[in-house]
Amino acid sequence: MKVFCLTPIILLVTLLSCNSSNVEKSLSAEERFQLGMKEFNDKNYLEAIGEFNIVTLQYPGSEVADDAQYYLGECRFDREEYLLAAYEYEALKRNMPASLLVPKAQYKIALSYYKLAPVASLDQSYTLKAIDEFQAFIEYYPTDELVSDAEMKIQELRDRLAQKEYMTAILYMKMEYFKAATFYFNNVLENYHDSKYAESAYVGKIESLIKRKKHTEAAAEAEKFFRKFPNTVYRSEVESILK
Repeated sequence: MKVFCLTPIILLVTLLSCNSSNVEKSLSAEERFQLGMKEFNDKNYLEAIGEFNIVTLQYPGSEVADDAQYYLGECRFDREEYLLAAYEYEALKRNMPASLLVPKAQYKIALSYYKLAPVASLDQSYTLKAIDEFQAFIEYYPTDELVSDAEMKIQELRDRLAQKEYMTAILYMKMEYFKAATFYFNNVLENYHDSKYAESAYVGKIESLIKRKKHTEAAAEAEKFFRKFPNTVYRSEVESILK
């Protein structure tokens, strides 16, 4: 008798479950996207990724497919999964090149690598990649409002690369490998002459040449230094080194 009473309830739950499933399946691309955006705004990123993936896979030709692809990148970016974010933004560029979101995606690719760029003492592969992507953004979208920000970030990253070369030169000076130190100071001057380490690198180069007893060359470099940095705070230090 108990089994007989429970049967209608089980049937009712099953029917409701089927109806709910059918409703879910019948959602349009736009409705799916809105569900994803609600989850995204609530910071439920994994749930949002599920909804956006359904849009891109089941409705690739819809008007919101490119938005869904872009927000897949945004979900990964906000989760600090920067390599995955770059991959999703790249997918938008590759699969939907006519989308109005492509410039934004290009900037966010660069920003993802910028976030991955480590301190100067570590390997700088991601730093170089970020510079390349920011430069691509500036080249392809020169009138975009984010160009000035991209330029500032390129300068910041170039300073980081210059710092790595400069720190290496200082290390060689301490180890008294003066020829190697000259080489790395020169790298800063040749490759990062616009960085904040250029002035210090010039002073270091002059000192390393003195240590190598290349006095004529050191004096010539000092003349160049004073011409390039007439108001330098290192004037007395360089003059002292030369004496």
